[in-house]
Amino acid sequence: MMRITGQCHCGKVQYEAEADPEHVVICHCTDCQRLTGSPYRVTLRAKRQDISLTGVEPKLYRKKAENGNIRLMHFCGDCGAPLFSSAEQESGTWGIRWGSINERAALEPHVQIWARSRAKWVDDLEAIPAHPKEPPK
Repeated sequence: MMRITGQCHCGKVQYEAEADPEHVVICHCTDCQRLTGSPYRVTLRAKRQDISLTGVEPKLYRKKAENGNIRLMHFCGDCGAPLFSSAEQESGTWGIRWGSINERAALEPHVQIWARSRAKWVDDLEAIPAHPKEPPK
């Protein structure tokens, strides 16, 4: 188990958690693509009882999943940063959004799900030129 802390982009919603670093998942589903504006989402799964909200309560968006279940998307009401996902009853396992975690450099994915929706170019990022920061215009 690993102790983590995190927050939204503006810092108003904050949390602490205990989580197993082996439970980092890349999701390629179309919902994650739309909700992030990116080709996939990285999530650390943790038990709800191991997560403590220490700042402002996040806002909730209810999303009907492909299987018909309702998923709650927890996000900051001010900056809009995504923080968690959970089942409708909000108990059990929550997905902590990797980008909100302060210790994210120590958390590498161990599995990919919904690979049928994976963007084909994700497998060959090495072929795309990389810059250490935004190049001059």
